[in-house]
Amino acid sequence: MVRLLVSLAITLAANAVGLVVAVAVLDDMTTDPASFVVAVGIFTVVAFVTQPLMTSLAIKHVNALAGATALITTFVSLVVTTLVTDGLSISGSTTWIAATVIVWLAALVAALLLPVIFVKNRVGNGESATGRPWR
Repeated sequence: MVRLLVSLAITLAANAVGLVVAVAVLDDMTTDPASFVVAVGIFTVVAFVTQPLMTSLAIKHVNALAGATALITTFVSLVVTTLVTDGLSISGSTTWIAATVIVWLAALVAALLLPVIFVKNRVGNGESATGRPWR
């Protein structure tokens, strides 16, 4: 249960980083601070639900598409998030493509780095990754 919660927290943080980076880089992508948390939550839930479906469809129909499922999931999550909330706005096809790639890449990097930082901080405090003191 603890691993699931830690994984969820890292995924939420990684998706938040991805959205922040995309908003910072792209002029035609905006968000307001008040609804950013809701946008990250919706984005994460949609990504969580659609990723297994996209992966299953890609593997079933075309094995070469299996690697592209994360990008497709990111795009679908952005579409749903912009439709459901007023807090995230994306304009123009170039911005949609760039936002998909930027959010996917920044979230991927954050998802790889955040566990390392989390474990390093715990070890630096004399605790294992589980939060128990080393013996």
